[in-house]
Amino acid sequence: MEVSLQQYRIKTKFRLYQSCVVSTLLYGSEYWRMTVSNLTKRSLFHTKNLRRIKRVFWRNTKSNKELLAQCHQESMETILVRRRWRWIEHVLRREPENITRVALHWTPEGKRQRGRPKNTWRITVEEELKTLKHNWGTIRKQTLSKQQWRTFVAALHARRHKDSK
Repeated sequence: MEVSLQQYRIKTKFRLYQSCVVSTLLYGSEYWRMTVSNLTKRSLFHTKNLRRIKRVFWRNTKSNKELLAQCHQESMETILVRRRWRWIEHVLRREPENITRVALHWTPEGKRQRGRPKNTWRITVEEELKTLKHNWGTIRKQTLSKQQWRTFVAALHARRHKDSK
C-alpha cells in the first residue's frame, strides 16, 4: 500500500520535518565551525524542503523571508546560533575541571598546517561576543541565572534578526 503525502495536513508535515529531518541535518552542529558555504548549503536545503511542503513552485515567486514567515519557521542561521549558545550554556554550567569546559578555552600549540582554515569555532563565538560587547567572564556569570541567560540569548536572536533585515 503506497501512502501519498498529500493526505497529511501541512502542520503534520512541518512537525515531521522539524523532528526528523532538521534534527538529523544539524546533529552535532553546536560545535561545527560554520563557513559561509556550509551555511548557504544548509539554508538552501531548508528553504527547498519548506517550498516542497507548502507546494510553492518556481512559477510562484516568493522570497525566503516570506516563505519562512508563512511557514512559521526560523532561518537556518538562527537555528544554528540558538543551538550553539544552548550548548555553551550547558558547558559553562559544568564544574571547572570538566573536560568539555577545559576544552572550551584550550589552545593547541604550534602553527596550523598549510591549507587549514584560520577561523575556528572559538574565534566565531568570540566574534559574536564582541558584537554583543561581552566576554567569557560576563557570559560565565550569566549562565548562573537561567533568566539572565534566556534574556541574553533572546537579545542575540533579536540582534541577528534586526541585522538580517
